[in-house]
Amino acid sequence: MDYTVSMFLNTLTPKFYVALTGTSSLISGLILIFEWWYFRKYGTSFIEQVSVSHLRPLLGGVDNNSSNNSNSSNGDSDSNRQSVSECKVWRNPLNLFRGAEYNRYTWVTGREPLTYYDMNLSAQDHQTFFTCDSDHLRPADAIMQKAWRERNPQARISAAHEALEINECATAYILLAEEEATTIAEAEKLFKQALKAGDGCYRRSQQLQHHGSQYEAQHRRDTNVLVYIKRRLAMCARRLGRTREAVKMMRDLMKEFPLLSMFNIHENLLEALLELQAYADVQAVLAKYDDISLPKSATICYTAALLKARAVSDKFSPEAASRRGLSTAEMNAVEAIHRAVEFNPHVPKYLLEMKSLILPPEHILKRGDSEAIAYAFFHLAHWKRVEGALNLLHCTWEGTFHEVSVYPKKELPFFILFTAGLCSFTAMLALLTHQFPELMGVFAKAFLSTLFAPLNFVMEKVESILPSSLWHQLTRI
Repeated sequence: MDYTVSMFLNTLTPKFYVALTGTSSLISGLILIFEWWYFRKYGTSFIEQVSVSHLRPLLGGVDNNSSNNSNSSNGDSDSNRQSVSECKVWRNPLNLFRGAEYNRYTWVTGREPLTYYDMNLSAQDHQTFFTCDSDHLRPADAIMQKAWRERNPQARISAAHEALEINECATAYILLAEEEATTIAEAEKLFKQALKAGDGCYRRSQQLQHHGSQYEAQHRRDTNVLVYIKRRLAMCARRLGRTREAVKMMRDLMKEFPLLSMFNIHENLLEALLELQAYADVQAVLAKYDDISLPKSATICYTAALLKARAVSDKFSPEAASRRGLSTAEMNAVEAIHRAVEFNPHVPKYLLEMKSLILPPEHILKRGDSEAIAYAFFHLAHWKRVEGALNLLHCTWEGTFHEVSVYPKKELPFFILFTAGLCSFTAMLALLTHQFPELMGVFAKAFLSTLFAPLNFVMEKVESILPSSLWHQLTRI
């Protein structure tokens, strides 16, 4: 065996090593280019995505997202809060309508307002909230189950129309209201049709929920659908200027489903109450949700700061405060702003218009820049309405907190770095082999000999143990 390996290595010429290293460098370079293109377009590594999506289930892995989503959709308040608090990325409770709002940006600029990563998270949310295991028993729901997984918007819309041809499907109306309707009025009309269909499904499944786990899962899905529809109808009313009607709808929804906190309807309610300048009602909502046991948000922290600032901001003067010191009310306002800035230090630059606003994403990272954008997009007008509030924020936030870090920072995936290193290494080998063929040939033979040494050792042991006649027959085979 050792003689065979040595003879094989001696037959290899320097041209072979140049061709081998050059081909390896070319292949790894092509993989690197593709990985970089995929990362720039979709925000993730192709190799990593394939391994997580296809290899992990085969190896018995568990998808953390699906487990978190399934936990968050149950009715138990404690487990709901625990699973939600563990999430790094949250659904934006004030997210815009794709067809009526996000697409207007695309029509004007020709660019997509949402990242692939954001839309992929939304697709996972839709599958969690709007589907269940028994959907395959109902043709329209089976079509919608596939539609929520579809990446192409037109294919999703076509599937929704196909489902509506079978029967009145609430989730089909939801999809059309979100993605096909080009105005808020059109979206509201479709959501009202969805409400009629969804309410009927909810009442039917409510009567059957105790007949088995399958019916219980279906009722949980129908509950999520109904809450989503009513919340979006309230948001339509808010967008169309019917703010008092929107507030009533949100209050009724929170009373009807008090345990479903994963939709964060109270943040929609806070924004609508601020628009009405109903500051006493805002304080009442904050007293209920600004609790240490509940997860914080920029909306809660900065709204609390705004109410404290409102009491003193119209008469606040930095020069006067430096001479006489801060009063108790001013100290409370400054401390509230400090707490808000500590929770999310990115918000003040957007409220003070030191950074340009963009359209808010459908998902936000708590305490990150995306949450700051989502908050400032809707609440900047409320801060401007309170005289002196932005001036007080400007005078107090910057000198009392550390330098704002750039977070979250998108890091290059491991496989891009790996393929870049592999490409560079093989290219260097190809260059050295071309320049110093004899020397590199000696190194290559020494490396391969060392690589085959354990195999040679095993083969020698096998030869010494097996009879020579049997070994001769095996080698012939």
